[in-house]
Amino acid sequence: MLKFSLRLDLARGCSKLSDSTMVKAKVYIFQRQFNGFPKEGDLKLVEEELPPIKDGEFLSQAVYLSVDPYMRKYAENLTLGQPFIGRQIAKIIESKNPNFPVGRHVFGNFGWRTHTISSGVFEDKPLNFPVKLLPDFQGLPLSLGLGVLGMPGNTAYFGLIDICQPKAGETVVVSGAAGAVGHHAGQIAKILGCRVIGIAGSDEKIKWLKDELGFDAVINYKTQDVAKVLPEIAPEKIDVYFDNVGGEISAIVLKNMKVFGRVSVCGSISGYNDSNAKASIIQGTITTQQLRLQGFLVSSYIDRWPEAFEQNLKWIKEGKLKYRETVTKGFENMFSAFTDMLKGGNIGKAVVEA
Repeated sequence: MLKFSLRLDLARGCSKLSDSTMVKAKVYIFQRQFNGFPKEGDLKLVEEELPPIKDGEFLSQAVYLSVDPYMRKYAENLTLGQPFIGRQIAKIIESKNPNFPVGRHVFGNFGWRTHTISSGVFEDKPLNFPVKLLPDFQGLPLSLGLGVLGMPGNTAYFGLIDICQPKAGETVVVSGAAGAVGHHAGQIAKILGCRVIGIAGSDEKIKWLKDELGFDAVINYKTQDVAKVLPEIAPEKIDVYFDNVGGEISAIVLKNMKVFGRVSVCGSISGYNDSNAKASIIQGTITTQQLRLQGFLVSSYIDRWPEAFEQNLKWIKEGKLKYRETVTKGFENMFSAFTDMLKGGNIGKAVVEA
């Protein structure tokens, strides 16, 4: 299995308040590979004494940190003993790099840590993104840079618009519909004039999707039989499926799709914590329905991220795109926020306020 280290030379944890004062960064170290659902002992919270910054570097302090489903899957390829992966919005508190002035906020792939030294230089390797100064959010919360105006929002935008190319009047199904990506993808489909069906796992989520976000129909997969209900609410079958969960739910959706239906495969959270996950047999359905399935990584669209940001911001300002966050306060609660998200405890984007 491919192994890679997240020891970012360009993002060493660092903090210095003055020439004589060293700041200790708090860091979560990945010390044991997940076996099934993550356990608290798999990560260890430590402190690091950090060196002074060098010319061309800046020091940032985490403001908001992201917890996302992909972390559970990508952990299989991480090197033990390194900081755990993750993205954050951080404030620059010291700088010797004119491109990153003190007081500005950045988006960075710095991992689960409170302080980071970076040169801002992009290393092209797995899971990494360029360090970027945050654009003007026009008064919106900076935490949205980890959600609707960040990676999840871009994922929904490109995954739906570029891959599925939905047309007005078509029926779109979104699984994981109340999550960071799902609720966004469903709303974009509504903006484009589609009929949208959302699948989620609690009555609170179902009510939010239906009453506040305007989904046309919703299914609670924990209390309803998806195989029975879906054909009833989509009797003319499904044109587009935005798949966040994989597994049996996705196998059912595929069976109810039209010939030449389009599927954007974004994630498979239903099997992330199962050491012996069973794969549903879907090849026959794909063949007979002549479906087009495409997996994707939002990093493939990195050069077009500004396009998604501008459009998503415009939709928010126009009142067409709504968002919701589940915010956990305190860096020491990163792990509990992570596991709660994996259990489906969040509505909208899960973030930690440091």
